[in-house]
Amino acid sequence: MLLFRGIGYVGTNRRTLVVSVVPCVGAGNSAPAIVLTEKKYAPGLIANLNAFVLDFLVRQNISGSNLNFFILKQIPVFSPSRYSQQCPWDQARELGSAWIEPRVLELTYTAWDLEGFAVSCGYNGPPYRWDAERRFLLRSELDAAYFHLYKIDREDVDYILEAFPIVRSKDEGQYAEYRTKRVILEIYDEMQRAMDAGEPYQTILQPPPADPSLAHLPRIGMKA
Repeated sequence: MLLFRGIGYVGTNRRTLVVSVVPCVGAGNSAPAIVLTEKKYAPGLIANLNAFVLDFLVRQNISGSNLNFFILKQIPVFSPSRYSQQCPWDQARELGSAWIEPRVLELTYTAWDLEGFAVSCGYNGPPYRWDAERRFLLRSELDAAYFHLYKIDREDVDYILEAFPIVRSKDEGQYAEYRTKRVILEIYDEMQRAMDAGEPYQTILQPPPADPSLAHLPRIGMKA
């Protein structure tokens, strides 16, 4: 099950649209649920809805603090069929299962109570260890990817990322630079170079996303 944060006031929040995978639990009206009939579509939808480019679009449509369903229903998300197509920056691989899904899996499956989500992604191992730096890079690759998928040119990517002043302020306070924008643009540029050259984009993550070595130890009695 997916939940999205129903309070999305632009003036005080880093991000407006925040979507998370949760086990089947009760939720209040400030955490509306998105129920999918096909679990296999969840990774692409999660990545799509959490991308900066979608957040920017939501910010153009929200006037108060409540992020209502009618706003969410109007934003342009990709259809499931898009993820079965070729990856533009790695043409030998499928966009969804080979590129998006491993990154979403590592970001999402960090606790045993989300084992069902991992199994729906075809992964039967233990959850992944929480690593803040890797998580930042995984999110940055996904954000750069969705800027390309939406065909946003580099100048507009720069403009969109400048529309998140609290993200910038937090970055500058911690890193003395707008690190989020710099890294996303660097990855965006590398993806563009890969597409122009007809070569696969090389991930900045080592080991690569969802590598088994990044997971916790298996449960006792669980096959490794």
